[in-house]
Amino acid sequence: MQEQNTNIGQEQAHIEPVRPTKKQRELLIYLETFIAEHGYSPSYREIMAGCGYNSVATVALHVGNLIKRGHVIKRTHSARSLEVVHSSLAEAKTISTNAVADSEEKWLVEKIEHLLKEQEEGAVPEKSALEDIATLLQALKILGLDGAAQALRPQLAELEAQLR
Repeated sequence: MQEQNTNIGQEQAHIEPVRPTKKQRELLIYLETFIAEHGYSPSYREIMAGCGYNSVATVALHVGNLIKRGHVIKRTHSARSLEVVHSSLAEAKTISTNAVADSEEKWLVEKIEHLLKEQEEGAVPEKSALEDIATLLQALKILGLDGAAQALRPQLAELEAQLR
């Protein structure tokens, strides 16, 4: 079954794209933006809300047309599996610095806070988990988010002290 799903995606990827309509272009931009921000594709309900459609059926219709026109591929029987074939955002958006968007900074800090909380709630902190957190704090520093790294470092130091 997995082989069949992969083949479907490959067949779809070889379709030469036909120029999208205005509505389809809006949906493509929404998909590209969502995937860039979250790292996975949106659900049909998220697309419905994000694009102002009235029903999930409308979303399915537009997504189906984008697949037929060769702009999007979708693995069958798999949630959140939409992929934009030819990204217009990727061409327009190149990384020229290590600048981090506010949403990315918030996500990373929340992830580190969550990992710290998990270790605090455990009976004894795990050494490997604390090493991973230290690596993430170093990544914050490298990305120019020293303030966030310094704010979280005391929690890590407290957990490391429990190991000694």
